[in-house]
Amino acid sequence: MATRHDPYFYLPRFVRLEALVQTRSQAKLRDFIVAMSGGFTPKAEEQEKYYADATTGVPFVRVQNLKVSGELSLDDVKHVNHETHHGLLVRSQVKQDDLLVKITGVGRMAVAAVPPQGFEGNINQHIARIRTKDRASSEALAAWLNTDIAEALAKRRSTGGTRPALDYPALRSMPVILDERTEREVRAAYNAYKTALKQANQKLAGIDNYLLAELGIALPPEPENTLVSRIFTVQRRELAGFRFDARVHRANFDLVSTRFNSPLLKQIAEINPRTDFRNIEVETLLTFVPMEAITDEDGSINAPQERSFAENVGYTSFQEGDLLWAKITPCMENGKSAVAEKLLNGYGFGSTEYHVFRPKSVELNIKYLHALLRMKRLRFAAMNYFGGSSGHQRVDEAFFVNLHIPLPEPTVQRRIVEEIENRRTDARTLRAEAKTELETAKRRIEAILLGETA
Repeated sequence: MATRHDPYFYLPRFVRLEALVQTRSQAKLRDFIVAMSGGFTPKAEEQEKYYADATTGVPFVRVQNLKVSGELSLDDVKHVNHETHHGLLVRSQVKQDDLLVKITGVGRMAVAAVPPQGFEGNINQHIARIRTKDRASSEALAAWLNTDIAEALAKRRSTGGTRPALDYPALRSMPVILDERTEREVRAAYNAYKTALKQANQKLAGIDNYLLAELGIALPPEPENTLVSRIFTVQRRELAGFRFDARVHRANFDLVSTRFNSPLLKQIAEINPRTDFRNIEVETLLTFVPMEAITDEDGSINAPQERSFAENVGYTSFQEGDLLWAKITPCMENGKSAVAEKLLNGYGFGSTEYHVFRPKSVELNIKYLHALLRMKRLRFAAMNYFGGSSGHQRVDEAFFVNLHIPLPEPTVQRRIVEEIENRRTDARTLRAEAKTELETAKRRIEAILLGETA
C-alpha cells in the first residue's frame, strides 16, 4: 500500500479509520488463507457449450449471489456443465467451507459469503475463493468483511474508476478484527432482518390469490416443462395474420371471471396510445422515469428524475394516470410496472422498454388494472410472447390485444385497490422498520469491534 499515490487512498476519514482498526486488529486476512484462487467467465459467444440447466449443471456463483448476511443465495444462480466444472474451471471449484469474497464490480466491495453445507460449485472472475482451515474461520471472516468498517477499508484499497477492483495483495492486506460477539450479533441482526422481509414478501405474494378469489377466476395449473406438455395442435386458420412461433399457441391464457363481465383489454383500455402534449413549451420540466426508478418489490416509482420537454425525443411518452409495464427481460419477469402519478405538469417520458396502458373511460380503475397485469401467472404467460434476440427479449403487444380481463363495478374495483394498497403499505412499513433495526444493530457491532463498548 505504500506505493499508492492517489488522493482517494489518503482521505482523512480512511486514514483515521485504518489507524483505529490497526490498534484493534489481531491479524491480516492473509494469516487465515490456506489457498486462494479466482474464477473465469466464458465469452458470450462460447457460453452455450459451457452452461447447463439447473437439473444437470453445477452452480456458477456470481457477485449478485453473495449477500451481506454472510450467506450464499442460490435464487438466481447460473449453472455450468460438469465438463467445464472439472476441466476449464477446476482451479476455482468451491466447497462448503470456503470463503467467497467479491473483488470487482460496482457498489459495495468485499461482500463475503460462505456456501451452505454440502455445496459444490464454481465462481466467475469477480469473486475470490479463499480456503481457510475450517468453516468456523470462514464464517467469522465473512462476518467481519461484511461490516461497514471492513467495507470502508476495502474501498480504500480498491482501484479503478467505474468498476473498482481489489487485487489479491490488497485483499490479503485487509486487517481483521475478530470478536466472539461479532458473528453472533451479525447473525442475529440479519436473521431478524430476513424474518421481517419474509413477512413483507408474504403480504405481497398473497395479493394474486386475493385477486383471483375476489374476481372468481380459476386458472389452470401451470404447465409442466415436459415433452408431452409441449406437444399440441393448432388449426391452420389460427395462424393466418398472426405469429407462427409455437410457444405463442402452446396455451391460452385469460383472466375470464365467473362473476363479472370480462371484455377484451383493448376494448376498455388503450394499449400504447399516443400522448398529445398540450400547452407544453420546450423548456418545461416533465417527469422522467428510467427503468431503474420502478421498484420490483411493490410496483411503485421511486426517485423519478426531471427533464425538459425538449429531451423527450426517442423515449416512451405518457401522461398522468397511465400504467407503465416493462416489456423486456428480466424486468418484465421481476414485475417492474407502476402507475404514473404526480407527474410534473401532467406528463412524463422514460424508457423505450415500456408498454403503456390508458383507460378509455372511468369504468376502469388504472390501479385495478395494474394489480391484474402485475400478477405472476400473467407475467409467466407473457413470456410465450417474447420476441427479439436472446438477452433482449420483449413481450409483444399481441399478448394484450387478445387478453380478457374482468370488469366489475367501479365500487368493487376501488375496494379491491384499497385492500391491495393496504397490503403494500404494510409491506413497506415492515421493510422500513427492518432496515432501521438492522442499521442500529450494525452501529452496535461497530462499537464492539472498535472497543467503544464493554
